[in-house]
Amino acid sequence: MPAAVLKTRHWKMAADRHRIHVTALPRPDCPRCHGAGGWWGDGANPEMEACGCWANRPELRIRPLPIPAWPDEPPF
Repeated sequence: MPAAVLKTRHWKMAADRHRIHVTALPRPDCPRCHGAGGWWGDGANPEMEACGCWANRPELRIRPLPIPAWPDEPPF
């Protein structure tokens, strides 16, 4: 199933025949994470802490409208 992917500076858009999915990317000029998207926390089991430059922005999923079936006969 072919899909198209487009990346801009702050957004990534993927489209296939069932949906269009728009997600945020880390800002390359972010002063906190410097474009990495987060940093590792301290402790015995460190976990990645996401930066607010992309983690708090919403995702968008768009479903295309269904195309009605083509009639077999013209209406006249």
